Amino acid sequence: MDEMQKPLADQAFDALLSALRSGALEAGAFFSMPELSRRLDYPIAAIREATKLAEARALLSIRPKRGITVMDAGPRTTRTCMDMRSALEREGARRILLTEAPFPAEGLRRTHEDLLARARAGDPTATGTLAIGVDLSLHNALSEGLDNPYLQEAYRQNRDRIAVIQQTRPFLMDRITSAMEEHLDIIAAMEARDLRRVEETIDIHLVQTLRWWGM
Repeated sequence: MDEMQKPLADQAFDALLSALRSGALEAGAFFSMPELSRRLDYPIAAIREATKLAEARALLSIRPKRGITVMDAGPRTTRTCMDMRSALEREGARRILLTEAPFPAEGLRRTHEDLLARARAGDPTATGTLAIGVDLSLHNALSEGLDNPYLQEAYRQNRDRIAVIQQTRPFLMDRITSAMEEHLDIIAAMEARDLRRVEETIDIHLVQTLRWWGM
């Protein structure tokens, strides 16, 4: 469906989701409905509907007659969301290996090795949207293995929550380097069709990510 053909509330939700993912609406911040309407450039009625959808996905909390508070990015929420991601990815990987479903290991390895080389060289292009895109590519590929629309939707909603969390923490060059090394270990384990090793490397990536975030 063309964007302009969508109901206004759906368009407002897309704008709200984009603002949350980009950090334009900061974790833990409070916004009144009029302020949110001005920021997103949609009428309040559409914004109210959009915030109901976002609250159902645990992206924010509605404060009746006041406004909304964006989800927090504290340790408890962060651990919960990251644990959910790892659990779903472990299951996605298991199903890929069990069913011999396609997995784009070669392409993933190539893009990860390229980003790793840039990060090791201190190339500033290794940060920002490129790093986020490469990082997501492996996580998304593992989630595709779930092959269940409800599980995949749960994964996508959790991915949006993690995007809000990530905006509160800078993507440091050193972390890009170690994260890409951890991702390459996961990819190698997938290529070797070694489920035990895949699960181990996914768990290591979870622990190291939380450690870098001070948890």
